Amino acid sequence: MSVTYATAGRSRVWLTKVPAITATFWVIKVLSTTIGETFADYLTVNVGLGPLVTDALMAAVLVTALVVQFRTRKYTPWIYWLCVVLVSIVGTQITDFFTDTLGVSLYLSTTVFAVILAVVFLVWHRQEHTLAITSIDTPRREAFYWGAILTTFALGTAAGDLATEALSLGFRNGVLIFGGLIAATWIAYKIGFGQVLTFWIAYVLTRPLGASVGDLLTQDKQFGGLALGASATSVLFFAVIIVLVAREQMLVNRHGVAEKGSGPAGGLRADYVWAGGGLVVVAAVGLGLSATHSDTPESSGSSTVVVDPGVPAPGQSAGGVTATRKAHPTTRLGDLRTFATIVTDVKDRVAHNDLSGGRTRIKDLEVAWDDAEAGLKPRDAGKWHQLDGQIDDALTALRAANPSQSTCASTLATLLTTLNRFDGI
Repeated sequence: MSVTYATAGRSRVWLTKVPAITATFWVIKVLSTTIGETFADYLTVNVGLGPLVTDALMAAVLVTALVVQFRTRKYTPWIYWLCVVLVSIVGTQITDFFTDTLGVSLYLSTTVFAVILAVVFLVWHRQEHTLAITSIDTPRREAFYWGAILTTFALGTAAGDLATEALSLGFRNGVLIFGGLIAATWIAYKIGFGQVLTFWIAYVLTRPLGASVGDLLTQDKQFGGLALGASATSVLFFAVIIVLVAREQMLVNRHGVAEKGSGPAGGLRADYVWAGGGLVVVAAVGLGLSATHSDTPESSGSSTVVVDPGVPAPGQSAGGVTATRKAHPTTRLGDLRTFATIVTDVKDRVAHNDLSGGRTRIKDLEVAWDDAEAGLKPRDAGKWHQLDGQIDDALTALRAANPSQSTCASTLATLLTTLNRFDGI
C-alpha cells in the first residue's frame, strides 16, 4: 500500500501518522482489542477501582497518549498502538456506560453509534475530500481519524454485544460469524469493492471478533471456552503484541516510514510470516495451556445445590445445608453452585456479625461473576441481569460506610434464593 506525504509547500510538513495496512496490522489490532477490554475489567473488578474511577483514569491516560501521538511528526509504532489499546478501552467503556449504567438497549446504542460514525465520515469527507488513512498527514485529518477510530470501537462493542448477548449467539458463534464477515469483506476488496469502504467495515468488525476470541480463550470449559483465564490470555496477547510492534518500530527506525511494508526486510512475504507466526503462537500456547486444565465434571443425574440453611429445600430437613435432587434446569444459565457457595459463606459471616470478613469474601463473588459474564449472559440475558443487579445490591450493602447487618443479611438471602431458583444443573 502506498504512503502519502504532505506537500513541501506547507508551513509544517507532516509524514503519514498511521501504519501501512498489512497482515501484521490486523493481527495487532485484534489482539489489542482483547488486551484493552481485559485490562479495563482487571482495574474495575480485581483492583477494585470501580467503573467510574476506571473510566476517568483510562480517559485521562488516553488524552495524554493522544497528545504525544499528535506531537509526533511521523508514524511511531509504539505510540500509535498504545493509543489504539487505550481507544479500545475507552470505546468499550462508553458502550458499557450506556448499556449497564443508563440501561440503553443494545439495539438503540448500536443504531446511535452507527449514525455517529456516519456523521463523522460525512464531515471528514466534506472537509478533506478523502477518508483514506494513507492520507493522515495533517493535524485536522488525524483528529478526524482518531474520532472515527473511537466511534468504531464503541460501535463494534455494541454490535458485538448485540450479536453474542441480546441475540444469544455466544462467543463461539461470534468468532465464526465475525471472522466470516471479515473474510467476506476481504473477498469484496479483492473483487473490486472500494479500499476505503472495505477497510472501515473490517475495522469495525475486528472489535467484536477480538472480544469473541478473548472470551473463547478466557471462559471456563463449562461455558465452551478454553479456560485460560483473563490473566494468562492477557499476558500471551501482550507478549505477541510487543514482539510485532517491536519489529514495526525496528523497520521504521531502519528504513523510514516510506519503506514500511516494502523492501527485503519489510516485504509482504516477511509480513505474512510474522503475522502468521503470531497467530500460531497464540493458538499453540492457548491450546497447550487449555489442555492442562481439567474439564468440569459432568453431572450424572443428581447434583448438590447450596441452599439457605434457614429455608428447607424439597426433600431436605430443616437443619441441612445441602440437598440432593434430580437435575431439572429452570434456566439456561447452567451450574451456579460456585456462586451460591460463596454467597453462603458471606451470609454465614454476616450472621456472626463479621461484616469485614463478609466484605473481603464477597470480592471473590465479584471477580468470579465478572469472569463468567461472557459465558453466562448469552444463555439467559434477562435472568443474568436480575442476578447481576442483586449481586450489586449485596456489594453495595457490604461496602457501605456504615454497613447494616440486617440489610446485608437481607440482600444476601435474596441473592441466594435467586441463585438456587435459577440454577440449571
